Amino acid sequence: MKNISILGSTGSIGVSSLDVIIKNSSDYNVLALSAGKNLRLLKEQIATFRPKIVSVLDQCCADELTEMLGRSHRETKVLWGIEGYAEVAALDGVDMVISAIVGAAGLLPTIEAIEAGKDIALANKETMVMAGRLVVEKARTKGVSILPVDSEHSAIFQCLEGHGKKDVKRIILTASGGPFFNLPREILKDVSLEETLKHPNWEMGRKITIDSASMMNKGLEVIEARWLFDVEVENIDVIIHPQSIIHSMVEYNDGAIIAQLGIPDMRGPIAYALSYPDRHMGVISPLDLVETGKLEFYAPDLEKFKNLALAYRAAKTGGTAPAVLNAVNEVAVDAYIEGNIGFLDMPMIVERVLDRHTSSEPHTVEDVLSADRWARNTARKTVQNMEENR
Repeated sequence: MKNISILGSTGSIGVSSLDVIIKNSSDYNVLALSAGKNLRLLKEQIATFRPKIVSVLDQCCADELTEMLGRSHRETKVLWGIEGYAEVAALDGVDMVISAIVGAAGLLPTIEAIEAGKDIALANKETMVMAGRLVVEKARTKGVSILPVDSEHSAIFQCLEGHGKKDVKRIILTASGGPFFNLPREILKDVSLEETLKHPNWEMGRKITIDSASMMNKGLEVIEARWLFDVEVENIDVIIHPQSIIHSMVEYNDGAIIAQLGIPDMRGPIAYALSYPDRHMGVISPLDLVETGKLEFYAPDLEKFKNLALAYRAAKTGGTAPAVLNAVNEVAVDAYIEGNIGFLDMPMIVERVLDRHTSSEPHTVEDVLSADRWARNTARKTVQNMEENR
């Protein structure tokens, strides 16, 4: 039996992970969970899985959760904050940590898990975007496996199985195009948050759904793929595939392209990361290719979806540029959710801050976090200036 800890158990990936685990309960045991503020759902998860420890955002949340649990769950220790997340990540007896916290907040707990020698099922792409080289080196030193959970990176991982790296010509990441793929750019300046959150194929959290609509999500995935698979950015392409049936592809030097197909359901890649190199039966519904019908592919419009172009720029610049890209985007997405800026203002803010940044090679995680802090402060000032000048 494999002992599991989940960072971000109440998010979409965390919930899907627990669904896979409960359907294969003879294979997995949940020892630890962490969440933010969704205490009601976390309480339900505690009742079902009886973890040793849980961690929440802050002490107020911890006190409230403790009161909610009462005497019935005294065996579950309630922690909070960065220290609590670190303990969830590094708990003795855990074999694998599912890293599913959204955003830069997932970096430090994931590194704690690697330091503790835990294998990682990685859904937090920001870990690789911000500190890819450092994370890969640390995992290699600790003998830790990093198994991708993103559907695209899981697909690439599967397509690479049994093939030598020297034979790989390029990686092809597929993107749905989001809800605005067929809209002209001039209309995007007025799209509402509600429209942005209507993803045509996937059910995800707000931040990831907005990133998908702006194609920043795909840009972050390009950077993640560069480090996960040790492939230069120039050899990673993105194509629009509206049906989200082909999750990604690998092209080999002989012209062959190997693709991984399946219905759009995150439980598939989650289960593969948990069970690798084996596979669980009946995790997702089978794909009916006849019923699916035509599969379409298009080149991305880098003028309309400028975030993708900016992500390629940051990836090619390297150093701290990807961490800055990610930090500014998180600030911009928050401002968009709060109604302070428009949809097209997000890439504008990212570009302005990137233009001001002088990239350097990070030698420590603190170097990465320092660039992250600078980027957030600069982005917040940029948002404020835009609001004042409206």
